[in-house]
Amino acid sequence: MKPLAIKEIVRAVGALDYTSTARDEKISSVAFNSKDVEPGALFIPLKAQRDGHDFVEDAIQRGAAATFWANAPEDAPTTIPVIQVEDTYQAFCNLAKYYLQLIHPKVVGITGSAGKTTTKDMTAAGLSAAFNVHKTKENFNNEIGVPYTILTMPEDTDYLVVEMGMQGFGEIRHLVSICPLDVAIITLIGESHIEFLGSRENIAKAKLEILEGLKPEGTFIYPGDEPLIEERVKERTDFHKIRVGLDDSFDLYAQNITREVLSTSFTTNLSPQLTLTIPVIGDYNVKNALMACGVAYSQGIAVEQVKDTICHFEMSSQRNQWLKGIKNCQLFNDTYNANPSAMRAVVHNFVRLPKEGADSRKILVLGDMLELGEYSAEMHASISQEITKEQVAEVYLLGREIRPLKDALLKQGYPEENLYYFEEDKQALITTLKEHMQEQDQILLKASHSVGLQEVVDDLSQESHTL
Repeated sequence: MKPLAIKEIVRAVGALDYTSTARDEKISSVAFNSKDVEPGALFIPLKAQRDGHDFVEDAIQRGAAATFWANAPEDAPTTIPVIQVEDTYQAFCNLAKYYLQLIHPKVVGITGSAGKTTTKDMTAAGLSAAFNVHKTKENFNNEIGVPYTILTMPEDTDYLVVEMGMQGFGEIRHLVSICPLDVAIITLIGESHIEFLGSRENIAKAKLEILEGLKPEGTFIYPGDEPLIEERVKERTDFHKIRVGLDDSFDLYAQNITREVLSTSFTTNLSPQLTLTIPVIGDYNVKNALMACGVAYSQGIAVEQVKDTICHFEMSSQRNQWLKGIKNCQLFNDTYNANPSAMRAVVHNFVRLPKEGADSRKILVLGDMLELGEYSAEMHASISQEITKEQVAEVYLLGREIRPLKDALLKQGYPEENLYYFEEDKQALITTLKEHMQEQDQILLKASHSVGLQEVVDDLSQESHTL
């Protein structure tokens, strides 16, 4: 973060009152969790399940140089400068808007039901071939994470790549009001949060709020085979459009796809003679890489220039991660999150990967997908369409919501003796799986994050050695 004088922050947030003599002192970072405070930080006491004002003293002990304050002025601390505001969250957002204008990077915003983080990582890697890039860290993609991402941006940032999550209407609209975009990306319209939004049509409508923050003559990149997007934007001429896909009916497409266990290779119409090899599996990740190439192309950067950085991008943890497991098996760890579209895509691609050896088997360990509401049974059962006894040796299921997948598999003739269901006993799943695992098995693990399949990964892996 570029250091800001306290008086500058006061003006930026429209503070109600400020009488400290420390107006010219500099703030070098921000924190909304007192445990993250570093010396010289501005503490932002947000009101959520707990009131951040209760942690101001802890922030002071850790070196906070100033704090926002929305409680009664007479209750404010007296040992550090206090910036009195009506609402600490609104002040947080206003400061982020000011800082974004001050640094003035170009901004890429990414949303979608799946693939946001991988596309963010690929996009940031591609742009880093020519520019200084700052991107969303970890899962800071909500109404708190976006302003925080902005305020942690270094002074020399040329491009800001921001992941934007949502659960309902108005949330993306709010995020782009803080962070206007030069490039907007929707990776996928799936079923995430359908419990709250009711239909894929409504999910598309909520995701498309991202266009409300796209600057005039900006660029919108999206899957060209998604009619819920195409129907809503085909007549619009106020921004540039790049439709991505896997055939030549799209603006930007991949050809000559080669699928290996640890990587996927392809060419693009941007440079047909140039092969890109990304360290992840799946056609869905080819589309993510195309979107990253599309961002570079929209900014006047040739695919030849970004090839190496995209092909060696750094993945966020628990996503598309191959690990060395016990009994010389391979674990494909994709346990960070799950929704029906992503689950079907991962299973579809995983079962078609080359085998590790002649006796290698494919095993699936799948858990509940959450926030599906009344559609849960139907959508869990739909995963059975990607599973056959010829391709998958054993299936392990964990959770109450995923029970309909067990029923659907049995109905379609999957062998009952190769199907193991555990409503909640994770340790029993681990014990059974260990008993049945064989040398060189390839095992996919995927579920919503709160199911806790990462514990299974930890138990089966050899000290998290990446392949």
